[in-house]
Amino acid sequence: MKIAVLGAGMVGSAIAVDLHKEHQIKVADVNKDNLSVLKSEHGISVVQADLRDKYVLSELIKQNDLVVDAVPGFMGYETVKTVIECGKDVVDIAFFPEDSSPLDILAKKNSVTAITDIGVAPGICNVILGYHNERMKIDSYLCLVGGLPFRRTWPWEYKAPFSPCDVIEEYVRPARYKENGVEVTRPALSDPELYEFDGVGTLEAWNSDGLRSILKNFPDIPDLKEKTMRYPGYIEKVRILRESGFFSKEPLDIKGVKISPLEITEKVLFTDKNWKLGRFEEEFTIMRVVVKGTEEGRGKTYVYDLFDTYCKKTKTSSMARTTGYACTSAVNLISKGLYKEKGLSPAEFLGKDEKCFRSMLDYMEARGVVYKITSN
Repeated sequence: MKIAVLGAGMVGSAIAVDLHKEHQIKVADVNKDNLSVLKSEHGISVVQADLRDKYVLSELIKQNDLVVDAVPGFMGYETVKTVIECGKDVVDIAFFPEDSSPLDILAKKNSVTAITDIGVAPGICNVILGYHNERMKIDSYLCLVGGLPFRRTWPWEYKAPFSPCDVIEEYVRPARYKENGVEVTRPALSDPELYEFDGVGTLEAWNSDGLRSILKNFPDIPDLKEKTMRYPGYIEKVRILRESGFFSKEPLDIKGVKISPLEITEKVLFTDKNWKLGRFEEEFTIMRVVVKGTEEGRGKTYVYDLFDTYCKKTKTSSMARTTGYACTSAVNLISKGLYKEKGLSPAEFLGKDEKCFRSMLDYMEARGVVYKITSN
């Protein structure tokens, strides 16, 4: 297939390299440096382009059979909409804040398969929930997820594997979850809990808005929750920044120049000494999905554990691997004809079919991303 990958960030680049093994790939981004690495080290065709320009984007899309949307979240909705308008299948990891459901009618009208939110979380956790919801009565679902550096460097003990605006969005967007059948909205970073993990130690979990389409598509499940994890103490530091206005988008007048605190904060934090993840820096992704309910008349619990690390052989970050290969596993479903549904397909729709579910897990396992499954 001829596939356009929109976005050459850490995750977009990993997606392009993986797909390049079997498909004709073209990567588009405004960042010349990221593109040059893909071209020189992997022989991938690249084009420097401002993907916010709808005409430029449309012309690029028309040349391909399928599109992967790996742009920053604030560009995601309009990008997916343009792809659908061009009549091309799309697989999306942009995690945009807008409600994607209005795109369903447009996708069906244009006979397009549009898979959204197919990373690690949201993404594979949704696929897991979709799979078990078809096979048991679920009472509760919990997803704990985090990506962290092995080296804990003061003061943040954190490094960001994707765009700064998307990282900070996790700290300001209200978290929605479901408890005892009632939808609840709480501030991001609220209700901290401590969890222990072998090989990692203690991590601090807090409410984040990762459920997204799950809240709408699983109305009969009374308890649904996702929490993001960091090293202990991180929450308080980020709350200080948020409550002090450092994440505000409201412009300030600084010597006649209008600039928002958020823009300044992004520039300060995304430096080598703060949040910027080094290209070869070792980090890990950890996720636990717990599904509880009744199966064949008996109480049943399924636990999916992921612990993935930076790959020295391919020099690929863990977050790029776990997010990127989830995305490319969905591309593989389309290219192999295993998933043909037209319209908008949130990640949980993919898990309904046994063949799709097994294919995705097998695809990722072949690339070293392994989900350990236990049940009782």
